[in-house]
Amino acid sequence: MSKTWLITGANRGFGRVFATAALERGDRVAATARNPDALADLVEQYGDRIVPLRLDVTDRAQCLAIVAQAAQALGTLDVVVNNAGYGLFGMVEEVTEQQMRAQMEVNFFGLFHMTQAVLPILRAQGHGHILQMSTVGGIVSFAGLGAYHASKWAVEGLSEALSQEIAGTGITLTLVEPGPYQTDWAGSSAVHTTPIDAYAPVREAMQARQAQMPPALYGEPEATGPAILALVDSDAPPLRMFLGVLPTMVVPDAYAARLETWEAWKDVAVAATKVRRD
Repeated sequence: MSKTWLITGANRGFGRVFATAALERGDRVAATARNPDALADLVEQYGDRIVPLRLDVTDRAQCLAIVAQAAQALGTLDVVVNNAGYGLFGMVEEVTEQQMRAQMEVNFFGLFHMTQAVLPILRAQGHGHILQMSTVGGIVSFAGLGAYHASKWAVEGLSEALSQEIAGTGITLTLVEPGPYQTDWAGSSAVHTTPIDAYAPVREAMQARQAQMPPALYGEPEATGPAILALVDSDAPPLRMFLGVLPTMVVPDAYAARLETWEAWKDVAVAATKVRRD
């Protein structure tokens, strides 16, 4: 049975891959972009099965209006993909307040606006699957991406709580957590801070580690299409799903290290429960 999709940031990267995969199998897609002209080739190829919509996710009123427009055009919203976002590269001390606020406005508040906008529609339908585009960086953090991680950890916390709040309504939610892919995320769509000389050694170490990463760890974006289709077609979709190889390598070690630390400090934690009065 064909599905209807609403995908933000559908003009490039994962959003475009997911939209193309859905359209290719006969689904209908409301695809948003700041400049919908970037979707013209998809409109030409797939005709009225794609509804291109102009959207700036930082504009809450626009989010509400576009969700209503998409629902009216498609009849239902079976899958909602909150994909719009970008990377902010730089050390925490280098990030300006304006840069941090802009990062949160797009990556977190944009997703927040869209999620709130679709919930009444999905609840009235009695079904719907929300895909929140997170990242392996929503679980573990790396130097030079503190602001980006902050936005994605916020997405993770918000979405995990929401998944419990919507249990039993017919609405499901999945946090999609990709590793590194050959997308434009670190290219023209990225924002970079002004470097502080004190962090030159940190940058050099980061570049050395990146140079040592095998090319095979960088996934091909087009390969994620079938995975996303399998996810939305599942009768029991998970709360979290990795995409790519790197998350399966990095996250288990990170969690093991956290458990080891918490266990080592367990006595101190438990002792903080009560004040000794003897």
